[in-house]
Amino acid sequence: MVKLSSSFCILPLLASLLALEATIVHAFDYGDALDKTLLFFEAQRSGKLPVNQRVKWRGDSGLRDGYAEGVNLVGGYYDAGDHVKFGLPMAFSVAMLSWGAVDFKSELVSLNQMGHTLEAIKWGTDYFMKAHPQPNVLWGQVGDGASDHYCWERAEDMTTPRTAYKLDPEHPGSDLAGETAAALAAASLAFKPYDSTYSNLLLVHAKQLFSFANRFRGFYDDSIGSAKQFYTSSGYSDELLWAATWLYRATNDEYYLKYVVDNCVSLGGTGWAVKEFSWDNKYAGVQILLSKILLDGAGGAYTSTLQQYQAKADYFTCACLQKNDGYNVPITPGGLLYLHEWNNLQYPASAAFLLAVYSDYLSKAKSVVKCPDAQLLPQDILNFAKSQADYILGKNPKSMSYLVGYGQNYPVHVHHRGSSIAPISHLQSPVGCVEGFETWYKRPEANPNVVFGGLVGGPNANDEYIDDRSNYEQTEPTLSGTAPLIGLFSKLHSLPGNSAGPYKQESPKPSIPYPKPQGSLPKYTPAPDPKSATPVEFLHSITNTWAVGKETYYRHKVIIKNVSQTPITEMKLYIENLTGSLWGLSPTQEKNTYEFPEWLKVLEPGSECSFVYIQGGAQAKISVQGYH
Repeated sequence: MVKLSSSFCILPLLASLLALEATIVHAFDYGDALDKTLLFFEAQRSGKLPVNQRVKWRGDSGLRDGYAEGVNLVGGYYDAGDHVKFGLPMAFSVAMLSWGAVDFKSELVSLNQMGHTLEAIKWGTDYFMKAHPQPNVLWGQVGDGASDHYCWERAEDMTTPRTAYKLDPEHPGSDLAGETAAALAAASLAFKPYDSTYSNLLLVHAKQLFSFANRFRGFYDDSIGSAKQFYTSSGYSDELLWAATWLYRATNDEYYLKYVVDNCVSLGGTGWAVKEFSWDNKYAGVQILLSKILLDGAGGAYTSTLQQYQAKADYFTCACLQKNDGYNVPITPGGLLYLHEWNNLQYPASAAFLLAVYSDYLSKAKSVVKCPDAQLLPQDILNFAKSQADYILGKNPKSMSYLVGYGQNYPVHVHHRGSSIAPISHLQSPVGCVEGFETWYKRPEANPNVVFGGLVGGPNANDEYIDDRSNYEQTEPTLSGTAPLIGLFSKLHSLPGNSAGPYKQESPKPSIPYPKPQGSLPKYTPAPDPKSATPVEFLHSITNTWAVGKETYYRHKVIIKNVSQTPITEMKLYIENLTGSLWGLSPTQEKNTYEFPEWLKVLEPGSECSFVYIQGGAQAKISVQGYH
């Protein structure tokens, strides 16, 4: 009897310990993942890089884009591991960044990441406005995919043609023009609380592009043939509805709501029940955005049609959560949504973002989703979105993070030109096409530069993953796959138990050997994680807001917390984009540089101090200049 009693005591204890271990292993720092994801967009920048560029292994590139065609197309983003600026996935990515900034505004502000998010959006929207020099003209691509893929070289060394391709009334592209209109309309909402002038300018371009897309209809890849083998469009009806929906949300102009209602059948909005949300298929996004109008009680005369849209939003949700009477999204044994062999992770990433958004809308309306196999509460939907994010970050059969640079085990042979070649700051001679392939592409060692925050293509249908640079279906990161993670991670970080960052994962700072084609070059050590060396944490919040005329002002409070194990003295902070007054810090003789007030001699481990500032526009950027 004693043995039996002991066994019953020990088993619950073991179960408790195992449960605790599982909790520790799979408790993710979504704030850290978000910070790294934003760095990916800096790594993908084309054009003249700003002085506050954090990804130091990148340099200026593509500085003559568009000049041969007589238009300034400098800027924008490279698509993936290559150097083509493909308009359709770039516009979708900016739309996703903007949607995250709009719906999860408070979450991003509390993480002190709204500034970086708006910068990422603006890098795209500034380019789109350059690419739209006339109402019915849109430059949709720079670079040729075929010739670009013949070379393996850094963006800073590009020798491949930088041909630019445009849309106009004779060469229409309703899908690309519509997607760009949607991105600009969504971005106008993101910027509205911070820069109303810029927000209004974005809306002007968005309206013109929607009109162009709607009036001159056609497939963009019929007009830009070089895009067809890389980003073939399956149709433009969804982009027309997508653009009109975002324009309605941005303007509250009934014209756009009437458009999606009047065209619900002809453009497939209430006809298509889909299982995918991506750069090519926006129907689920349209259906969920329009469901918000209904859930907010603002359907009015359009209620019956909006209910049809919501029925399709529910179909998408039920299919993702495997509750759709067998008509479900395929799922791997490890629990990952699986739609395509090539770069699959972009689809669960975008689906998870969409489900997190829909969960919010349903929760605020105290509503549920009734599936053929179950009734889903908003929390059920959010839990599933979290499961996809957690799979990406390491809760999977390989125990691998598919977000580059996050955690201790992530892909190191990423299919990315700039990441795989030593930077120009170290290897100052150009790397040509052949040398790039022979010396860098084929080398078995890990990439010398960590492209933090890139979401790679991910595992196959059986949760298997081969970390090989030539395995581009699995190892190449993309804009369109990474962009939805900004909103998703910010939402998950705000959940109870996550806000305090319960599990800090330190990124390794590898020193990776590489071949020395120039002879006696010193060993190259990649730059460390930009956060890892900072002894303080900044907790940013907006504590008050008011309007003076047409200008909106915000009172920002910043808590400085010593997260190191040692006391800090003589700390200097560099504050950028500060336009208003500041209290709680003392200015120094160096421009934009501040120090602790005289009364605060030392900041002990775990202790905090704070300062406030008032200004209109986006929040200021704060970085550590020095300390003892």
